[in-house]
Amino acid sequence: MKAFECKMCGDCCYGEGGIRLEPGEVAAISRYLGMSSEAFQAEYCEIRNGRLYIKTGEDGYCIFHDPEGQCLIHPVNPLPCSLWPFYDALLMDREAWKEAQEACPGINPRCSYKGFVEQGRKIKRLD
Repeated sequence: MKAFECKMCGDCCYGEGGIRLEPGEVAAISRYLGMSSEAFQAEYCEIRNGRLYIKTGEDGYCIFHDPEGQCLIHPVNPLPCSLWPFYDALLMDREAWKEAQEACPGINPRCSYKGFVEQGRKIKRLD
């Protein structure tokens, strides 16, 4: 049973915070957008606490969130995006998983916590 299948609802794209970029991701996204890494960083990124993050738009969503619910950089999305919902916090805390399951329509309500954790560990080993 599949623990997660993205429904493209965009809920996980909302909110200030966790889309931190690694150097290789900057290069991949820049290439995908057809721009230099420097131009990409100047237009779409900000530095917080010494780390590079994707900006949030005025609407509170990731700057690459399309109102139609699509990610404009999905083929090259950053690691935090590609790992959702298999974050350590959800893999180690059943209550946090239950909250995420209630909030995210892509987390299969018929999947057990044990099944979710097993699939999450497999996915994280592939990265």
